[in-house]
Amino acid sequence: MNLTVIGTGYVGLVSGTCFAEMGNTVTCIDVDTKKIENLKSGIIPIYEPGLEPMVKRNIGTKTLRFSTDLSQNLEKCDIAFIAVGTPMGDDGSADLKYVLQVAKEIGEHMSHYLVIVDKSTVPVGTADKVRKTVQDELDKRGLQIDFDVVSNPEFLKEGDAINDFMKPDRVVIGSDNEEASEKMRALYAPFFRSSMDRLITMDVRSAEMTKYVANAMLATKISFMNEIANICELVGADVNKVRIGIGSDSRIGYSFIYPGSGYGGSCFPKDVKALKKTAQEHGYTAQLINSVEEVNNRQKFVIANKVVKRFGEDLKGKTFAIWGLAFKPETDDMREAPAIYIIKELVKRGANVHAYDPKAMEEAQHFYLKEEKNITYFNSKYETLPGADAMLLLTEWKEFRSPDFEELKLQLKQPVIFDGRNQYNHERMVKQGFEYFQIGKA
Repeated sequence: MNLTVIGTGYVGLVSGTCFAEMGNTVTCIDVDTKKIENLKSGIIPIYEPGLEPMVKRNIGTKTLRFSTDLSQNLEKCDIAFIAVGTPMGDDGSADLKYVLQVAKEIGEHMSHYLVIVDKSTVPVGTADKVRKTVQDELDKRGLQIDFDVVSNPEFLKEGDAINDFMKPDRVVIGSDNEEASEKMRALYAPFFRSSMDRLITMDVRSAEMTKYVANAMLATKISFMNEIANICELVGADVNKVRIGIGSDSRIGYSFIYPGSGYGGSCFPKDVKALKKTAQEHGYTAQLINSVEEVNNRQKFVIANKVVKRFGEDLKGKTFAIWGLAFKPETDDMREAPAIYIIKELVKRGANVHAYDPKAMEEAQHFYLKEEKNITYFNSKYETLPGADAMLLLTEWKEFRSPDFEELKLQLKQPVIFDGRNQYNHERMVKQGFEYFQIGKA
């Protein structure tokens, strides 16, 4: 098929590239001229394992192209994906200005039947707004052209997005028209060679709701486990053992019940707020969703509070080695990362910070922590240690799993570790002579 993907952010670039990998002819559109020129040269704006070689390969086979010209690329297009950002508004709602601007431009330039797909994460009712926006433009042009608007939310995990897209556990298609549904089934059929059971069709509004509910459910599991971890500390229980005890229950499972410093990223914080706002707009107070957000906001400060409890409120003259800045491993994404909040708490008390992350340091320096003083960035984890009073592990990158603990003891002023991801075994750490602080264990 001939596909147009509008927006070359995380969702648009991954989706367009994976569709091209399956043999479709894909053009990714963006208004950012420099970004498009870089992409044409194989320069990728985000870090995602496996994405760069796939982009370069499909540019070489001419199945993947990049352009700033939407009108020209709609002429032979079968399906147009809207994959632009939906940033959080001041009131917590999803801002649809970019989505509706794209819808307007599609209406201004389309010339034949088109399936228009909302790939961006959008609130319930967005497809209706997109449909009206496109139709208004067609009316202005005096044209009668059929089109359908479909909801096809993405369920990609940052750090494993290529695998998620190429081998999806499910694809949700929301459509009110069988012709559009059939086109979408044909597009996704190569991704389900053995069975189409995991391709789920439903009405548009249910599909829009599914995306928010999925993320809110996962966020709820995280916040619930973090709440339990905090209680475990107070009563003398070990949350690591509690997690194993409850995860063995097949109704619960082990996914998303690891205690930590709270969730971050582009999806969970924004989508929880948007779902809460949607409920408010319909006169309903979503108490559980509100609590999920409140617990997470509090959890981001737990490690900083442990540091203050150990070293005191005044941290002048203290230095802390930070291992990990991204909100999760295998990404350079720092949006709402717990590391931001923890580092700011330390710095405002006068501390110096030695920071290292395999991929996110540029993001930290130029965007998320650019205003902060007393932060020095290093090229390896061990370089952060000399002169540091403690090490704080904030992102569970693989290279942090089995460090040389003798080297840590040698380089740190004192053998103190604050583990924001419960990566190490408490008993072993204590036996090795470390003062070791976890989440959920007194």
